[in-house]
Formats: sequence, structure tokens, C-alpha cells
Amino acid sequence: MRIRSNKGFTLIELLIVVAIIGIIAAIAVPGLLRARMAGNEASAIGSLRAINSSQQAYASSCVSGHYAKGLIFLGVTPTGGGAPFISPDLSVPVAGASVQKSGYDIKMDAGSDSVDADPSTVICQTGSAGAPGNADLGSSYYAQANPTTPGSTGVRYFWTNTLGTIYVDNTAAIGDTVGNSKPAAGAPLQ
Repeated sequence: MRIRSNKGFTLIELLIVVAIIGIIAAIAVPGLLRARMAGNEASAIGSLRAINSSQQAYASSCVSGHYAKGLIFLGVTPTGGGAPFISPDLSVPVAGASVQKSGYDIKMDAGSDSVDADPSTVICQTGSAGAPGNADLGSSYYAQANPTTPGSTGVRYFWTNTLGTIYVDNTAAIGDTVGNSKPAAGAPLQ
């Protein structure tokens, strides 16, 4: 005679456990995605603050009050030694290129109202690999951070310029290229 063993789970019990796990995941995943987007947005804001700080340091100590026209020049070490003006995660290998960091595309360029540096401007990076020439310096700049995949990696668009204020827009990228005045769109970040 066979004795039946009742050890183990029935199919119904397993389906109930899977359903409970599915419900918990459905509740948790959107919250995790929102937290990731908030982290990406905080990183973008921090990156724009780092650009503003490095541009101010660059202008005051390296190029007689002018600003770099691209992130590539902030990543070059001064000839006299020391560290580059911006961290490696924000420097780019090619002029005009943007950086993708934490779900945001970060770009910096000369402001449309920028005036090129005087040819006699002394640059502290002369002779360094990738060092800027006087044509790579201007009187203003702007930078922007836009989500790589809007709605997924971030929902807000950020922008800053020579004045140092960071602006935010919840609907579209701030397209202004001015360097010495506030943009037409966006609101100051609070």
C-alpha cells in the first residue's frame, strides 16, 4: 500500500504567492523609477553648478576674465601644473561635444552674445595637449542639461549661463543661447 505524502505546495498556493509578488512589484517599481529620475535630475543640477564654478575659476585664474567655449578646454591641465578646471566625468575629448551623465545630455558653448578674446590674451594652458587658442575663449557661455530619454531618465530640462543662475523648464529644452541675460523660457531653480 502506498502512503501519499502531503509535503510541498499546491499549484493554487504557488499562484497566490506569485500574484502577491506581482502586486508588490507593481506598487514598488514606479516609485523606484521616480527616485532614479530625481537622482538623475540632482546630478544634472550638480553638473551645471560644477560648470559654473569651473568657468569662474578658469576666467579668474587662467585667461584674464574670459570663458572657455567648450567643456574640452576646462579639462586641460594648466601648463604650470595643477588639476584641470573640471572633473573628468564632465570633460569631453572633442570640441563641441556633449557629455552623457546620469541620464542627461550636458552641453556647453559660447553665448550668442559672446565676444572673442583679444589675440594678446595670455592663456595658462599654452603648450598643453588640447589647449585652447584665443579663438576658443569668449566673454560669455551657456550650458544646458536635457534628459537623454524624456520621461524615463528625467522630466525637467535645465539651463545656465555666465550669470550663474540655473533655470528649469518642465515641458521642453530651453533653447536660448545668450550668455549675459536670463532666458526667455524657464524659471529660476528654487
